[in-house]
This record gives sequence, C-alpha cells and structure tokens, in this order.
Amino acid sequence: MTAFDDLMAFQRETEALAQVAGRLSWDQETVMPRGAAPQRAEETAALETVLHARRVDPKVGEWLAIIDEAHLDDVGRAQLRHIRRSRERAIKVPAALASRLARVTSEAQGIWAAARAAEDVQAFAPTLSEVITLKREEGLALAAGGDVYDAMLDDYEPGATGAELEAMFGALRPELSHLREAVREAEAPPQLAGRFDEAAQMKLTRQLAKTFGYDMSMGRVDKAVHPFSSGSGLDVRITTRTNEVDPFNCFYSTIHEVGHACYEQGIDKAYLLTPLGAGVSMGVHESQSRIYENQLGRSRAFTGWLYSQMRDAFGDFGVADEDVFYRIVNKVSDGYIRTEADELQYNLHLLLRFDLERALMRGDLQVSELEAAWNDRFSADFGFEVDKPSNGVLQDVHWSVGLFGYFPTYTLGNVYAGCLYDALREDIQTLDADLARGNTSAATGWLRQKVQVHGGFHEPRQLIAQAAGKPVTEAPLLAYLQRKFSQLYCL
Repeated sequence: MTAFDDLMAFQRETEALAQVAGRLSWDQETVMPRGAAPQRAEETAALETVLHARRVDPKVGEWLAIIDEAHLDDVGRAQLRHIRRSRERAIKVPAALASRLARVTSEAQGIWAAARAAEDVQAFAPTLSEVITLKREEGLALAAGGDVYDAMLDDYEPGATGAELEAMFGALRPELSHLREAVREAEAPPQLAGRFDEAAQMKLTRQLAKTFGYDMSMGRVDKAVHPFSSGSGLDVRITTRTNEVDPFNCFYSTIHEVGHACYEQGIDKAYLLTPLGAGVSMGVHESQSRIYENQLGRSRAFTGWLYSQMRDAFGDFGVADEDVFYRIVNKVSDGYIRTEADELQYNLHLLLRFDLERALMRGDLQVSELEAAWNDRFSADFGFEVDKPSNGVLQDVHWSVGLFGYFPTYTLGNVYAGCLYDALREDIQTLDADLARGNTSAATGWLRQKVQVHGGFHEPRQLIAQAAGKPVTEAPLLAYLQRKFSQLYCL
C-alpha cells in the first residue's frame, strides 16, 4: 500500500466515527430520554476527543509530507485538499478546548430548551456567555491574527468572508424590505382554516419525501421540535413536525429537509466515508433545500398537484380551487419564527442574526444586551414588536450549540438557489408540466447531476457558478422574488 492508501484508510475510520457522533446528535433530538442529557454530554465530549486526536495525529502529517500529488488524479488531489484543511484547523485548536466545547454545547442545548419553554432569557444567558467565550477562544486560535468571525464562517462556507456577505446582504435588505412593504399594503389571500389530522399529515409527508426523490431504504422520517437532516452516504435521516391547524409547516419542512437529504444521498458513492463524501458547504446544502422547498415545491404547477393530494387526504378543506390554494401556500404574513417565515421575508430573519452574531463575536455586543438588540432590530425590520423570548432571541437552537457563522449560509443558499433555478428552467422546458403531475424527477435529476453528485470535489462558489453557467450574484434571487410576489399580489 502507498502512503496515500494508508492515509485514506485512516481517514475512512475518522469519517465513520464522525458519522457515529452525528447519530448521537440525531438520537438526542428525537428519542433520547430527557434524563440522559448529562451522560450524553460526556459521551459527546469523549467522542470529540477521539476525533480531534485523529485529526491531529502525527501520522497524518507524515503521510501528507511524503505523498507525491503528481501521481494522484484530480479526485485524489481534492481529497488531500480537504484533509490538509481539516488538519490545519484541528491543529490550531487545543484538544482540551475542543473537548470542553463539545461538552458545554451538549449541555447548553438542554438549558436553552428549558429556558425557551419557560420564556426566561436570564436562565440561558450565563450558558450562552460561556459558549461565546469558548467560541471566541476557538476563533482566535483559528484566525491566527485574522478576523475571528471569518474563521468561524469558514467552517460552514469555505472561502466566504463576513465583509463579502455584508456587501451581498446589504444589496438584498433594502430590496426585500421595499417589496415586503408593497405586499403588506395589498389585499391578503384567505387563511387556511380547520384542523388536519396529524397521522394523515405524516402519511402525506412521507409521500412528499418520496415524490422529491428521497430514498427511504437509506433514510427515515421522524418527528422533532426543530426539523433537521442528519447523516450522509447510506444513512441519511430527516425529521419534521406537525401542527394540526397548519399542515404546511409539516409538508414544507419535510420538502426542505428532503433537499438536504437528497444532496447527501446523491453524492457519488465512490466518495463514501471520505472527505468528498458530504456536501461541500452549508450554503450549497441550503441551495438544495430551498430550491426543493420554494422554487419547486411552492410553484404554481406543483401546488396544483399538492392541492389534489390534500383533498384526497383530508377531503374538502375549504379551499375553492388550485389558484386560491397557490396564494395561500405563498401568503406573506406577519410572524416571528424564522423556520415558519414566508419565502419573501425569510432572508430578513437571517440578516438580523448575521449582524447580531458578528457583533457578539467582535465583542461589540454583550449577552446582557442581546435581547434588547434583537427586539429593536426586529421591530425596525418587520414593523411590530416581539411578544415573548421564544418568538425572539430564544427561538433558534444554533447559538446554544456553538454554530456561529452558520446563519448567513441560509441566505447564501437562497442566493445560490436563485442562480441554479434560472439555469434549471432554461434547460428543462417541460418543468411546469412535470411538476403539475407531481413529477419532480427531471428537476431533481438535473440538480443531482449538476450539484449533488460532486460532493466536496469542487469549491462551493466554483460549483454553483459551474452549474448555473454564470457568476454568483444576488440578482437572480431578487428577480425571482420580485416577479413571483408582484404577480401574486397584483403589484
């Protein structure tokens, strides 16, 4: 065996252990007994210690030093690129800090959940302060004199910078705000009324998952408080949630997570349990979930098919026809919760979080000031006041588990989706006719070929530009939203 073969064998074991760590997190969110949280924190910390030790193992450095890249193909060189990057980042973070972060963020998740249920920001504030302190320490180690927030962002979107995103988001915010105000002054569509059996919702949501290409032989759909996708390769699981008066929460959360899951299931199986065997970035990941959910799932064509499926599942539920149903699905309405936000306002929720977490990491904003800062910004962006912490600063799990730098990738994913959708529509002339029959295979097949199969082979921005056939900008997303909501609301 060559040094490269030895390195890849070692790496496959590391990737397998990382998948086990992910399965522990899935278990914690779905079926773990509540009382097991302290033990799970120890288990998570122990596994993170093992993973960190493997990532900084001197043998990896020795193998990297003697491998001659001239004898490798493009895939082999891409594998080395990822291994070197992961190792360089791991070496910068002391093992004790990595272990402590794993333990504290595992414990913090339960503390956040309890504080959210009790509407008690102060109950979570000390823990959040500890998480932020540890993340700053990690960021300083990774940045090596550079921008701390950029070092954190690089974990989720390699190559992106806070300044670059600030400029992109700065172009989005005024246009979205202007369109939002115009829509708010227009006549609103009717409300969905009645109650929808939760068992019937779960039956239809599993049908939707299969409709969008999710392979249930290598996955499963469970319920959780916060919908998510977990795993890669041959074991990719999703969760959803039900609400008996709002079935769209269940259906579109599922379609969204199926987008993530299909990305992982669609990666070339030759990359299984290697650095190339997972989505290349969270922005690219989000491009898949958002284009599945919005450009495809909320389109006039697909909602016509979904309307017929809902009538089969629930009988006459008080919506006169497909056109009214389409307007209800895409209704723009006031709300506090990011994950429930309509397509138009969703990014405004993310821009708020991006600005606040950058300020927290820079030390310009203290945890004691965070709730007031959140409420002030929310009022300015959305025109009404936050009524309780669970609808405000306590609504998201991300900061409790240390995911600083993650939020902006949601909006970046929407930008990527806008670019991809332009190219997809140009290439698939039968798209609307297909979706009207509940047939997503041409669209999802295009995304699999252009994006998903490549896994981590390309850099994120390069992958999207190559698939879309043009440089990445926010312009296609803005044009799509302007066109769609101007037509919906007769602006």
